Amino acid sequence: MITLLVATRNAHKVAEIRQILSHHWRCLSQLDFPGAPAIVEDAASFAGNARKKAEGLAAWLAGHPELTPDKADDAPFYILADDSGLEVDALAGAPGVHSARFAVAKTGGPANALDAANNAKLLRLLMGVPPARRTARFRCVLALAPLRPPPVGHATLLFEGSCEGRIGLSPAGTGGFGYDPLFLPEGCTQSLAELGESVKNTISHRARALQKLRDYLS
Repeated sequence: MITLLVATRNAHKVAEIRQILSHHWRCLSQLDFPGAPAIVEDAASFAGNARKKAEGLAAWLAGHPELTPDKADDAPFYILADDSGLEVDALAGAPGVHSARFAVAKTGGPANALDAANNAKLLRLLMGVPPARRTARFRCVLALAPLRPPPVGHATLLFEGSCEGRIGLSPAGTGGFGYDPLFLPEGCTQSLAELGESVKNTISHRARALQKLRDYLS
């Protein structure tokens, strides 16, 4: 069985990825490796951050073979990292790679902001912008770095997904996380937080990127 180690300690993200991938592969996360180092996400693009996380964690784990489950097995083992965020056209693509830290005074720091604070800042910046000009998209880039077999001649692969939509005038719904209560997918009158997991996990940026990953590994 293929093992994927998801390079995140975000429990919401881990649960979402596991649900989308279903039972196809064994899916671990950094929550299973508490000693793993934190990778600073300071790249200028989603692809750069995803690649940095995947390759950084792969290098650390390669140096600690005793931590690798089934280390005597030759079954494929990959590090999967994702970087994703919201791009708002009226804000010239912001918050982009700073989506999780949007409300933090100094972007690029290690700490993320609370979802409510990020949403409040976004609404404040879009105050007075009419619905027709509130177009936006969620974008996700996945980086897949091989740990086993050894990554000789196996470059890190990237898979991208996006979901077009617009930013609502106020938060709606209690599901999801991040900017989900503000984001209305194209053709929908409800936010991602209102649509529920079963719908979100078929149309979201992450779901579309994971579908490409699943097609590749199948």
